[in-house]
Amino acid sequence: MRKAVVLLSGGLDSSTAAAIAKDEGFTPCALSFSYGQRHKRELESARAVARHLGIKEHLVMSFDMGLIGGSALTSSIPVPKGAAPAEGAIPPTYVPARNTVFLAFALAWAETLEAADIFIGANVMDYSGYPDCRPEYLRAFEAMANLATKISVEGRIRFSIRAPLLHMTKAEIIRKGTGLGLDYSLTWSCYDPAASGRPCGRCDSCLYRAKGFGEAGLPDPLLL
Repeated sequence: MRKAVVLLSGGLDSSTAAAIAKDEGFTPCALSFSYGQRHKRELESARAVARHLGIKEHLVMSFDMGLIGGSALTSSIPVPKGAAPAEGAIPPTYVPARNTVFLAFALAWAETLEAADIFIGANVMDYSGYPDCRPEYLRAFEAMANLATKISVEGRIRFSIRAPLLHMTKAEIIRKGTGLGLDYSLTWSCYDPAASGRPCGRCDSCLYRAKGFGEAGLPDPLLL
């Protein structure tokens, strides 16, 4: 089975992308990040999902994007609550260049593993408008990957950035993952967990998750 590097935050989208990679016949190698995020709770879910999917290789890279700041997820900027971002607006939960940083690590590991495929749970339907989730960004990174790596320049591999959820609604993603047997009670979406450890239920990530389960006609098992 071919190896694929899968960015696995522990969230609903990345976990579904990992399940899809496995279903497509890849051996997923999961890559997660402890980057100074306020919702570090997601790493527990990343580890649980990796175990659930039988992923044997799981790296957790640690660095502190809080030293850079500029985001409600890595600084004292408040996480907006109660409403999804206005169309076209980029909310303060955007982390500067986060997917570029994450994909750079994924590319380095993929080159070492000689894995041509990198999976990311990027989505442009029910999402917060982050610029590094757009298809043109992913195409540009893929082009760069094939220019910047020894293994590609030598013609031994051509990297593919795989975003299987890109044009799916949250409801479609949930139905897809449910059909693959993914246990969504293991996943985590909340950007600003309550002191009790429960999801806040009001940040945009919680709102999109609730919308997805509602439209899919399914209860969110995390809240049962």
